[in-house]
Amino acid sequence: MNLPEQLKYTKDHEWISLDGDVATVGITDFAQKELGDIVYVEVETLDQDMEADEVFGTVEAVKTVSDLFLPLAGTIVEFNEELETTPEVVNADPYGKGWMIKVKVTDVADFNKLMSAEDYKKLIGA
Repeated sequence: MNLPEQLKYTKDHEWISLDGDVATVGITDFAQKELGDIVYVEVETLDQDMEADEVFGTVEAVKTVSDLFLPLAGTIVEFNEELETTPEVVNADPYGKGWMIKVKVTDVADFNKLMSAEDYKKLIGA
């Protein structure tokens, strides 16, 4: 299983990278494997100020629909529009082309409170 060390993770199986005060968020390799073939990604919270742990969208797979939870408080500034036409890219490249949103983070210090790759491995039993 692929768990890049430089990323942070959440109990909700999302990964986060930070560039200045903008975080990129997607779902982990573990999550996409558990969901199966992803057929739709919906994010209707663009340009909204949101708190951490609020639902910012949903991901629909053949088997189920799952909520997506915002890992850090902030404003959603970008949605990966490629996912509108090719949502399966999340399965193929969850940490690259399969990113979901970019968030202008309210408090950058909150990034360090998220799980390390090692902590996330323990959570999923890897």
